[in-house]
Amino acid sequence: MPQHILVAVAWPYANGPLHLGHIAGAYLPADIFARYHRLKGNHVLMVSGSDMHGTPITISAEREGVSPEEVATRNHQGFLESWQKLGISFDLFTTTHTPNHAEVVHDIFLTLRDNDCIFKDTMPSAYCPQCDRYLPDRYLEGECPYCHFPAARGDQCDECGKTISTLYGFRCSICGASPQIRISEHFFLRLSRFSDRLESWARAQTHWRSNVANFTMRYIEEGLRDRAITRDLEWGVTVPVDGFENKRIYVWFEAVIGYLSASKEWARINGDSELWRQFWTGDARAYYFIGKDNIPFHTLIWPAILLGYGGLNLPYDVPANEFLTLEGRKFSTSRNWAVWLPGYLKRYDPDPLRYILSVNMPETGDTDFSWREFLRRNNDELVATYGNLAHRVLSFTYRNFDGHVPALGELDLSDNALLSKARDTLDSVGEPLSNCHFKEAIKAAFSLAQEANRYLDEKAPWKAIKQNRDAAAQTVGVALGAVSCLRTVLSPFLPFSSEKLHRLLGSGGSVEDVGWSFTFPLTGQALALPEPLFTKLDDELVAEETARLG
Repeated sequence: MPQHILVAVAWPYANGPLHLGHIAGAYLPADIFARYHRLKGNHVLMVSGSDMHGTPITISAEREGVSPEEVATRNHQGFLESWQKLGISFDLFTTTHTPNHAEVVHDIFLTLRDNDCIFKDTMPSAYCPQCDRYLPDRYLEGECPYCHFPAARGDQCDECGKTISTLYGFRCSICGASPQIRISEHFFLRLSRFSDRLESWARAQTHWRSNVANFTMRYIEEGLRDRAITRDLEWGVTVPVDGFENKRIYVWFEAVIGYLSASKEWARINGDSELWRQFWTGDARAYYFIGKDNIPFHTLIWPAILLGYGGLNLPYDVPANEFLTLEGRKFSTSRNWAVWLPGYLKRYDPDPLRYILSVNMPETGDTDFSWREFLRRNNDELVATYGNLAHRVLSFTYRNFDGHVPALGELDLSDNALLSKARDTLDSVGEPLSNCHFKEAIKAAFSLAQEANRYLDEKAPWKAIKQNRDAAAQTVGVALGAVSCLRTVLSPFLPFSSEKLHRLLGSGGSVEDVGWSFTFPLTGQALALPEPLFTKLDDELVAEETARLG
């Protein structure tokens, strides 16, 4: 029976373009996972959106001298274009700046307040007399109290990843002045109240990745503290309480609610305002794809909000990835040490990037992207292993059998071995995919391509056809079966080339119509005129792309 699968993906700050670190961290694994489950026939809802209220947006807006909404709207449009070109298949990619999102945030806020999960209290807030305003956390810089990194932000340390309540020697990141401390009234989430329930729940999630489980338990063991959920800001979701008109809901609280608000927006767009419940209740499973710096927000804070609200499923899995580095160094937007996604997509095809990030995905530890490795994997693996296999089988068949799939005769031992390998590949790829082990899955898929190449070299139909046309037909027919299987198992990773191969095999519709199954091309089926799946890249690109960095 089909499952309901919610694929909830981290909301990017709409303050600038995306880079490859973002894609490897959350968006590509989420898309692979969603595409696989659609092929399996499951009901999938993949949602996310632009976080338009984070302080990175207001910082960018002030630097440009424009409104935060103008900056966020422009970058949101850029995200939409990037998703389309890279093949990230959201069912809805919305924003946090919609009436629907504000309505859902207000509902959760007021319900938590009614359930005594939110309380009012005062707190010291940083106020910059030189800038004449309160300073949100991201407007503060100082020394991290845990690892002593000198340029930590007021909300989180980029060096050690810990959330921060107090910085040492903090200063205004805009003007550098030392802020004053003023007392301000705010609402707080009673996170400490949920400690025991969260611990019991988290310990029961034995399928979580070790980094997620360890990170979560460390926070619990250190003691969960109540957290302010409003701030002295002018940009963001309003606080639905009299007397708080000049304050806004803190972005870390309202952004995670976006998964629910996006689901409700999707349901309304599809004509049934209750449709979202199928993905949030009962046997539905929710998977949250994020980077490791967001783990506590999705394994502690969001589950606490859901527990306080009541009636909705907690996350089933939070397959957080580690970080991607670039040529051995951390990505740095300020130093332009990044490969920006829009720039990449102007110069190269999407599937080679999807491939290298999949086979090198930072699932259990940081991994590195280099242009030399990109070139090698494109030319030696995509072009020479998989692309060459498909092209030589299709070209030979098209040329020697009048552009049609030949009939199969009686299979011999090696024929059956390759076809058995193809059938088994559905499971050897599908099982790790269902468990969010993407590197293992794509390597299993490529082992079929390697086996099919060995089979072809052994059978040598280009020689056999001179003496035994039927034997050559048998070989290419079996090889076409393996290629057809590769079209399916690689479709979640390489959707563009899989659809192209689907067309070259003479199949109608799309790969998703075939489903997660091993189907032979029909005898007599007309093939399309063969063309290569991938393009071999020149060695010069390494120097050219490296020169763009920094």
